[in-house]
Amino acid sequence: MFKSIFTNSFGILFSRILGFIRDLLTASLLGANIYSDIFFIAFKLPNLMRRIFAEGAFVQAFLPALTRSNSKSVFSVHIFNIFFITISLITLVVNLFPHIATQLIALGYDKSTIEMAAPFVGINFFYLPLIFIVTFLSTFLHYKNHFATTSFGTALLNIALIIALLLSQHLEQEQIVYYLSYGVVAGGLLQLIVHLIAIYKLNLLPMFLGGVKYYKVKLPKVKKQTNKFYKQFFPAVWGSSTAQFSAFLDTWLATFLVSGTVSYLYYANRVFQLPLALFAIATSIALFPKIARYLKNEDSSKALDTLKKALLFLSALLLASFIIGYLLSEEIIMILFEHGAFTHYNTLEVSPVLQMYMIGLLPFGLHKLFALWLYANEQQAKAAKIATIALGSNIVLSLALIMPMGAMGLALASSMSGFISFGLTLNIFGKKNFLAIISKKLAVILFATALVSTFVSLLLKELFHVYF
Repeated sequence: MFKSIFTNSFGILFSRILGFIRDLLTASLLGANIYSDIFFIAFKLPNLMRRIFAEGAFVQAFLPALTRSNSKSVFSVHIFNIFFITISLITLVVNLFPHIATQLIALGYDKSTIEMAAPFVGINFFYLPLIFIVTFLSTFLHYKNHFATTSFGTALLNIALIIALLLSQHLEQEQIVYYLSYGVVAGGLLQLIVHLIAIYKLNLLPMFLGGVKYYKVKLPKVKKQTNKFYKQFFPAVWGSSTAQFSAFLDTWLATFLVSGTVSYLYYANRVFQLPLALFAIATSIALFPKIARYLKNEDSSKALDTLKKALLFLSALLLASFIIGYLLSEEIIMILFEHGAFTHYNTLEVSPVLQMYMIGLLPFGLHKLFALWLYANEQQAKAAKIATIALGSNIVLSLALIMPMGAMGLALASSMSGFISFGLTLNIFGKKNFLAIISKKLAVILFATALVSTFVSLLLKELFHVYF
């Protein structure tokens, strides 16, 4: 178990380090202004879909269905065909009518800003069909307990964007946004190539070829499985993506605020996403195939034991990350982004937004862990109900807090929705199951973690102001 988690975590860490280098260069070249806002808006929707597919709904619905299928090859090819055609058509429509798509994403922007952003939205959308294929292939790699390609493959997107920034660093800011947009597409192509190589090396290609060969003959046999998959998939989209939809909502509402607010939310959320991805998402991806198999074989005791081990170290890591991120928010933003066009004023604006996001780190992270139980038991409908309540609460809280608190209010509303999601998920997980995986050892570890993290954070804060 831990080998898979560490493989995922190390791959995500490598990718996020490159991501921060990318963000550092972006902040230095674009700062926090209308051009950075435009790129983040253009990349927001395809990136939202990437997170839904790569980190949530598709894998959590498709993997249990694949595990239970008696005709895995034909079932897989059938699902691929339907999704790829649908996503390709959406991409085509967006590129035919980019202004309408941009208006939907950035409702608060005026006509001239929409005009500027529309071409970039169209370019970035070509990333979506590429990342779907990558996610589809990665599901088979996970099924074979191979996680390295997917976890390290995400770094290729950041490498492509870093190269785009280096090549365009002496150009006008609008040209830099063009380079970044084409860099997104190049990164998707690179991710696709490495996944195809992994599929070939693990000898999974015959499985796909067999599905194509016997597609027409065996298609009627998988109709029932396909229908069941769809019933699970659409609730899973909604149920596993609360954090992603919350972040998208933040960006949408931020377009009604002053220029630069979208960028403030982006930079703060990027820091927040590091421990969430490094620990919570890496853990959930690694554990999901194992828990799905245990529950398929009606061995709930092993599934609970796996969750118990994961809870012990995940909750400690998330608690430490929350304390460090909250207390050192200004210093973190200053070190990472305060260069070139990104000023100290921008640091002071982003820092409190990061603090509000960090409040939700522990509930969002633990929600990812306990939600595995729901998805492995094919309870996607219940997960969707939780997401509906949480997102509805987020909308109400965002509208209530946006005026008095601005970007901070949007981030705080997102964090509060995380607590709602976690509480509702625990309720369905069950009191009996929850008591079976907690212990006095967990309480002691969390208390010690809180003390050490607070002491270290305050010490580092003092040292930072003495020497910088």
